[in-house]
Amino acid sequence: MAYRVVVTGASSGIGEATARLFAAHGWEVIGVARRADRLAALEAEGVLTPIVADVTDAADVARLRAEVGDTLHALVNNAGGAVGAESIEDGDPEDWRVMFETNVLGTQRVIAALLPALRTGSRDRGVADILAVTSIAGHVVYPGGGGYNAAKHAEHALMAVLRLELGGEPLRVIEIAPGMVKTDFSLVRYRGDAAAADAVYADVVNPLVAEDIAEAIVHAAELPAHVNLDLVTIKPVAQSAVRTIHRGPLTPRS
Repeated sequence: MAYRVVVTGASSGIGEATARLFAAHGWEVIGVARRADRLAALEAEGVLTPIVADVTDAADVARLRAEVGDTLHALVNNAGGAVGAESIEDGDPEDWRVMFETNVLGTQRVIAALLPALRTGSRDRGVADILAVTSIAGHVVYPGGGGYNAAKHAEHALMAVLRLELGGEPLRVIEIAPGMVKTDFSLVRYRGDAAAADAVYADVVNPLVAEDIAEAIVHAAELPAHVNLDLVTIKPVAQSAVRTIHRGPLTPRS
């Protein structure tokens, strides 16, 4: 039988790359996102079965639960993102609300809705997986990151508590925390300002790309059932810390 995985935020970036890689590995992929046109294009390629839904909407998540059905083997909570880079003093509470609802409440809603199906799936497979794509921003703070830091720290805590609450069940709780990944993340964060988004990656040799994170996600889900990657932090070699980034060629010292 083909194992079944739900990927939220599947219409672009890390979510799309993850859906593609799971499909290439023979999984049945259910892709969840708000952009129906993007999901339809991926469906036409044979990558996924689409469910158009907003993870912050209770009615949408209830419908997601019904459409997924009784059996699921893995869930990738990828929907999220950042809005703005203002200081706490200058920040817009509406931006903070959006970040908290997408990164934290959306993750909680989807996990709670799909846990029964994941429990059923664990009986078939010997294990089922609950993954969340968080960020190194959920572990280290930086100026201008207040709202995103707060949301991702909360999502990290959510996953840590979940791991304790599910102790004794064949359910793996896995957090993937990327550093610098070159997707449309920064373009969204900077509200469509392409110059500001491009500056994030300027002169960085080989920043991570979405496919790199997808590799880690699928690898974690396909490990033997007794192996759990609780927390995986992934950064490009050029990034030593959140704001410690080497720009220019990487060369060995003589």
